[in-house]
Amino acid sequence: MNLKTRYVFLLVLLSKFAFSQEGIPVFADYLSDNLYLVHPSMAGAANANKIRLTARKQWFDVDNAPNLQTANVNFRMGEKTGLGGIVYRDENGRFSQTGFYVTFAYHLLFSRDRTDLNMLSFGVNTGFIQSNVDLRGLDDIFDPDPVILDRVQKDFYYNVDVGVSYNYLEWYAHFTVKNLLPTVRDIFDNDTPIRESNNQRRYIFSLGYLFNLGGEDGFDLEPSIMYQATDQTQESTIDANMKVYKDLGEVTTLWGGLSYRRSLDGAEFSQDGTSVENQQLQYITPFLGVNYKQWLVGYTYSYQSNSIVLSDGGFHQLTLGYDFGKRKERWNCKCPAVNSK
Repeated sequence: MNLKTRYVFLLVLLSKFAFSQEGIPVFADYLSDNLYLVHPSMAGAANANKIRLTARKQWFDVDNAPNLQTANVNFRMGEKTGLGGIVYRDENGRFSQTGFYVTFAYHLLFSRDRTDLNMLSFGVNTGFIQSNVDLRGLDDIFDPDPVILDRVQKDFYYNVDVGVSYNYLEWYAHFTVKNLLPTVRDIFDNDTPIRESNNQRRYIFSLGYLFNLGGEDGFDLEPSIMYQATDQTQESTIDANMKVYKDLGEVTTLWGGLSYRRSLDGAEFSQDGTSVENQQLQYITPFLGVNYKQWLVGYTYSYQSNSIVLSDGGFHQLTLGYDFGKRKERWNCKCPAVNSK
């Protein structure tokens, strides 16, 4: 294999790492009462402090398949200040990231008192991340070559996320910019001229409303959308979600629903080597969970409904949560993101 072919191979190998491994990936975590993981402005927004743990595993039938673990806590300090922290580990084949974020949020109340929800929130994340590329064993694919270093190469960097949220009774909206600062990571620390773009910005917008059907003994229905756009690659996706809540007594709430994610741009491929087709990413994600007193347990399953996929296996995610330090007052609205039982 000549040097040009090796170089092209390395570019292909690194393409996913260079353009999609920018901080914590956004899946359907936020639908399991985990909005803070996506929007820093939600740190300390609820009437209770929150701990959330998630574990996600993709394609059990594929070796070294992507997996993600996160742990976060957020809480209120005083009347208007929210604080939070996130640690995570993201692995995808030969690429991995380990990082942590610290969060400061500020909440402005426009309510007449502490029961009518009318709150504008601002949040800032500062993230510290180490990216790893495992090049060990590539000499089993290529002949020994100085272009390919037989070791794990690492790069450490930091970046900033900023966001704003508005919660008004049963309405809510969130907007967050991820990876605000221009940052360049050297993929290799030898003479190979491979560097990623310094633009890792991603824009996330969420909007939703909760309908109460049938009074106190009925169901609550929460339709919502989430839009994501990546600046450098001009990729974008939209989530359409429907979530249902059912109270089972004073301390138990059962919830579940369905999410549909679709990319707004397609990828070209050919199955026969002649004709070219276009495919848009599509995920169908049912989810189910329960809140019991201060505890939360949720399960999410995502299925990629495309004709060309790496594996027919789905993506499994488990969420565990605990609420503590609940304040006595509750908002006078059906707004589960900020009202804890």
